[in-house]
Amino acid sequence: MPNVISVLRIAGSISLLFCDVAGLPFWVVYALCGISDMVDGWLARKLHAETKAGAILDSVSDIVFVACCAISLLSVLEIPMWLWIWAGVIVIIKIVNQISALVVFKRFCFPHTLANKLTGLLLFLAVPAVFCTVTPISIVAAIATFAAVQEGHYIRKKQELYNPN
Repeated sequence: MPNVISVLRIAGSISLLFCDVAGLPFWVVYALCGISDMVDGWLARKLHAETKAGAILDSVSDIVFVACCAISLLSVLEIPMWLWIWAGVIVIIKIVNQISALVVFKRFCFPHTLANKLTGLLLFLAVPAVFCTVTPISIVAAIATFAAVQEGHYIRKKQELYNPN
């Protein structure tokens, strides 16, 4: 069941690309995708259905959700250049982390750290506020930077924080 929720989040995320950002359908689907991100992990733990494949699927659905939201929202938002640069630095750190994971583990690795989970939650909550001010997203960027650096540290120290089965 948790994997079904993750797959539905991917489908919902892609549907955001076809919704008007100013319309209610966009924000309803956005809310459902965000809530489903919290529910699938909780449900997997509750049902003792945690798997590596499920963790990867959850991470992939998170990436698809963020990418689809970015594609939809960035065309209507005015983001300062310094925030674009900061986001680019975070992306570069994440890419380096995945290259490190390929070297260390011979596969991609998406540690489900508390900082990564907090980043996801705060990003979900901060996105609607970006229409008024960049302050909430700046706070999220700071936490995301820490999460990305911490993730890289764990990968390079050959520690997997999520290793069921």
